[in-house]
Amino acid sequence: MGANNSRGTNIFLGILAIPIMLWTVIPLLWIFALSFKDADSQSNNLDANILGNFFPKSPTMANYEDIFVGSGSAIFVPALINSLIVVAVSTLISVVLAMFCAYAISRLDFPGKKLILATALTVSFFPVISLVTPLYDLWSRIGLFDTHIGLILPYLSLTLPLSIWTMTAFFRQIPWEMEQAAQVDGATSWQAFRKVIVPLATPGVFTTGIITFFTAWNDFVFAISLTAENARTVPAALAFFTGASQFEQPTGAIAAAAVVVTIPVVLLVMIFQQRIVAGLTSGAVKG
Repeated sequence: MGANNSRGTNIFLGILAIPIMLWTVIPLLWIFALSFKDADSQSNNLDANILGNFFPKSPTMANYEDIFVGSGSAIFVPALINSLIVVAVSTLISVVLAMFCAYAISRLDFPGKKLILATALTVSFFPVISLVTPLYDLWSRIGLFDTHIGLILPYLSLTLPLSIWTMTAFFRQIPWEMEQAAQVDGATSWQAFRKVIVPLATPGVFTTGIITFFTAWNDFVFAISLTAENARTVPAALAFFTGASQFEQPTGAIAAAAVVVTIPVVLLVMIFQQRIVAGLTSGAVKG
């Protein structure tokens, strides 16, 4: 009886997941199809498309050529490089700092430990838009406006609180006795942390890194407000795409750029899928 109920529940959840998957996938497929459309296919010309107005009969790579070697390359290519640099550095710093902070919170007993976690949680819910004006004024005064470090620092304010909360949950699952055993065998505190604790916390580190990467990669508010040209990232750069004339919208080029910037996210999820699932599962189990 229990097995039949479990099977029925799985079937019901599977059926329920279908419309949710369609709701999520169809816009992505639409952007993908739009990136292969020329101006004629984008003008609701049913003769130039198949499946209604969904996919072009004659797909073209002109939109991708435009953003990489054409008129849009002057905006897109530097922005893509800026995104990779800023997000990679932000993710690395955030994960390393959160790892040490989470270790201290989960292993050490000191006054104000709960206050630190509460502050991190409060900061993570703080509206980003409220920080833009004072940061813009401050960055303009001290020379950080339109620089890589001028974006990395605000991104740390976005990613560090969430990283600390996430990684603290993982460190609390690691048995304290394993670290003590390593120290009994002659390992220093740093060696025990580096050779015992960090390897055991690898799923949590990967999960935190992926979440941090997504948060920084998708940011638009800081990128559009704290940069001009030199450090502008892709989400902000898409707002400055122009068509061949003032009467033409660069819809195809924007769709192609959106597909390109989605590829790193998809690849990261596919490559580290097992580690992400393991990390989320272990972090959700109370020890």
